[in-house]
Amino acid sequence: MVFSSTEFLCFFLPIVLMLYYLCRRNRTLSNVVLTVMSLLFYAWGEPTFVLVMLASIFINWLAARVIDGNRERPRARKLALIAGLVLDVGMLAVFKYLSFFVRNLNGAFSLNLPDPQLALPIGISFFTFQAISYIVDVYRGHGEAQKHFLGVCLYISFFPQLIAGPIVRYETVAAEIKGRTETLDDFTEGARRFMVGLSKKAILANSLALIVDSIFALSPEKVSVAMSWYAAIAYLMQVYYDFSGYSDMAIGLGRMFGFHFLENFTFPFLSKSVTEFWRRWHISLCTWFRDYVFFPLGGSRVKSKIRLLFNMFVVWSLTGLWHGAEWTYVLWGVGFFVVLSIEKLTGLGKWMEKHAVGHLYAMFAVVVVTVLIRSESVAAAGNFYKTMFGLSGAPLWNPLSGVFLREYGLFFAAAAVLSLPVGDWLRKKARVPAWLLEPAQGALLLAVTAVAFTYVISGSYNPFIYFNF
Repeated sequence: MVFSSTEFLCFFLPIVLMLYYLCRRNRTLSNVVLTVMSLLFYAWGEPTFVLVMLASIFINWLAARVIDGNRERPRARKLALIAGLVLDVGMLAVFKYLSFFVRNLNGAFSLNLPDPQLALPIGISFFTFQAISYIVDVYRGHGEAQKHFLGVCLYISFFPQLIAGPIVRYETVAAEIKGRTETLDDFTEGARRFMVGLSKKAILANSLALIVDSIFALSPEKVSVAMSWYAAIAYLMQVYYDFSGYSDMAIGLGRMFGFHFLENFTFPFLSKSVTEFWRRWHISLCTWFRDYVFFPLGGSRVKSKIRLLFNMFVVWSLTGLWHGAEWTYVLWGVGFFVVLSIEKLTGLGKWMEKHAVGHLYAMFAVVVVTVLIRSESVAAAGNFYKTMFGLSGAPLWNPLSGVFLREYGLFFAAAAVLSLPVGDWLRKKARVPAWLLEPAQGALLLAVTAVAFTYVISGSYNPFIYFNF
């Protein structure tokens, strides 16, 4: 079940809200309601994988109890942490990467190992990282271990962030699991944020997907240089609206139930360097890798540049693999490692951030690297790059280019404009008064949400990219 579906909007969400607010004065009972409904939400698509998630939750609940119960025995605490991490990473490796490694071993060494072809539990990358966050934060003293299984189960399985994030750190919500306050202001702000996210997803992301999927499905001889860039830029914006829209909905839903999740996107297309881009894009993932992988490796404080590059390489290779078990994802991560290394070692990033040309540079680099994760294979990505840079003999423009521009140009332009802080510009630069701007924004949001809702009800094209990650 996804948020932009009839089942969720018309049935699941109203029922959960009704049940929750009927018993919200009893914190234990309200947490039971959220946990049970979250498990039902996850079981909607593939019920058997609920057992996988519950096994993960139990392992981490037990590991944290052992860590918390052995404060005077450092060795026992460390062993419990290591055991929990091994089981977490092992579960993720088996379900997400085993087939990938088997296929590559067979290809590299002419073996005939059987491919297990295990189905991928939805959201396993997200809930595994939250599980790791839980036991590491307890080990570091950044959150009190939950004595009751229910508390850990709610933290990891909570449906707003369960299948596509944002990755919620345990220390962020540890106190709110036991004691939170639901307010009318939080509820209304959460509802507003949910409507923004739904509109992003149902209208913009899904419309951009039509451009991207149509052009990438064409045979190479039908794609012009202009079309290839059109599709590449549209894909980056599709990912942005798809995932930032989902994050907005998750953050909004959390607020409606009294939880406060951190922001996951802060206008990444304003960036003037790729380093800045990754400070603004998928913030929960970037900070997770920074705090749980990069810093433990020594971070950027190491004396050797070789060691710094090694640390960055590990982080970005893992980031690529986290997104998908294919070589295109690995190369995507390595591609960003190369660009970020150049920026850090040469000072290019800091220079770009001080000059307007940095916008063009950053967006060019991000668009080019992101083509990798939309391509079916490394070879397909190579062919697409040839077209983008005029090396395939493709024309700069062809009649089909005009068709795509006429059919989808309005959505493309709207997506580009709305990715920027338009509201802030109207308020600060155009000096539109608050008494006029706020009611206008509210009325516009209601109208756009109604359109988004009709898109959902009519069953329009509704792919969801981050299910694949």
